[in-house]
Amino acid sequence: MNVAYDPLYLFIGGDWISAEGRATAAVVNPATACEIGRVPLASADDLDHALEVAQVSFEQWRQTVPDQRAKILKRAADLILERAPRIAEQMTLEEGKPLGESLDEVTRAAEYFEWFAESARRIDGRVVPANRPGVLQLVKRQAIGPVAAFTPWNFPAITPARKLSAALAAGCSVILKPGEESPATALALARALDDAGLPKGVLQVVFGVPDQVSSQLIASPIIRKVTFTGSVPIGRLLSARAAEGVKPITLELGGHGPVLVFDDADIEKAAIEGVANRFRGTGQVCISSTRFLIQRGVYERFVERFVTATLALNIGDGLTPGTQVGPLANPRQLAKMQALVADAVAKGARVLAGGKRLACSGYFFEPTVLVDVPMNARVMQEEPFGPIAVLMPFDHMADGLKEANRLPYGLSAYAFTSSARTAMEVADGLEAGMIGINQYRIVATELPFGGIKESGHGSEGGIEGIEHYLTHKFISQI
Repeated sequence: MNVAYDPLYLFIGGDWISAEGRATAAVVNPATACEIGRVPLASADDLDHALEVAQVSFEQWRQTVPDQRAKILKRAADLILERAPRIAEQMTLEEGKPLGESLDEVTRAAEYFEWFAESARRIDGRVVPANRPGVLQLVKRQAIGPVAAFTPWNFPAITPARKLSAALAAGCSVILKPGEESPATALALARALDDAGLPKGVLQVVFGVPDQVSSQLIASPIIRKVTFTGSVPIGRLLSARAAEGVKPITLELGGHGPVLVFDDADIEKAAIEGVANRFRGTGQVCISSTRFLIQRGVYERFVERFVTATLALNIGDGLTPGTQVGPLANPRQLAKMQALVADAVAKGARVLAGGKRLACSGYFFEPTVLVDVPMNARVMQEEPFGPIAVLMPFDHMADGLKEANRLPYGLSAYAFTSSARTAMEVADGLEAGMIGINQYRIVATELPFGGIKESGHGSEGGIEGIEHYLTHKFISQI
């Protein structure tokens, strides 16, 4: 399938700024390891300009009536859906995931704009009865101000969509810095918003050296709110920078999702759907199931079914029909998978499926299943963020919960059981912001998305998603 890659720009003040005459970075198709484009990198002057524009446009946008904001967001959602096939092709070219996954992601990104369009109309306040006669007491919710939003490369449509839709619905202007490895998808969202009538300057999209961009934007007094999706170490760094300016920050960081499979579970469902969940996005999914903890009575049966389903997966270029697992996004991920497997095997783990790089030009790594993994292996401590699944037995619920909660992460967790009592107890006992019982699909526009512990704080999506872009103002009037 021959697909052309779209030109890349910066988007500042309503202008589409090409790469000509400025520093650029290569965009590589991970299925071929070939360069497909050059993304322009914002200079310090570009960022200063973006900040100035964001400040001026905020004053206009915050005064725009909610109904008008909602109409623009809905129109943008319609345009994203109309352009979904093309946007999905761009995503697969630059990120590598199978085309069907890309199309599903673009569709769900549009749903966030639809959802928060309605939320714009529901930003209300309240009248509080006073304890003195003749006093009117009001509580208003207002847009917090210009937002700096940072998103990674692995979900280049839905992650920016969560942040943009909520912030814009609240009345905030936004400077978005997507991942430089998958820039065309985020630019397609910006194009839809621009074509939908978003006032010029309300949204800026910039690329650049991540540390330089984040330090300049967060340090600016113009930025009033920061939101970041990415790794735990970078989340800590940005959180510290935001704290210097006493700026609120929403963090959606990494995970190492445990799955508890009990003796009375539907083993076929837990295993087959577990394989699909684990290797979706080539395992580069923060809420993915990574550690499968299986009660000992059904352990062997689960392992056999899981390994069989893993070996049956079709690996290839995401643009090729029938592909189920695409390449890793970049050479860094490939090297990490090789190192994690080598470390686990050296310490006594067994590889039941996969375990090595495919002999081709792209960044392909076989879907891998590890058993007998010792606790001192790196993969038992670090989020693999790639196509590696760890399977291990447990005896009693307390043992399973202890292992599930052992790590400092708390993003997603899953459990499979036919017992309502077990389901309730394990849901209460799991330390995670999102929990799936007898299912792996736990993300929806109407539900909060976020974690606890070192997986971050704050939620995106649902009725909770817009709250982080609003402030409360108390007014007492005589």
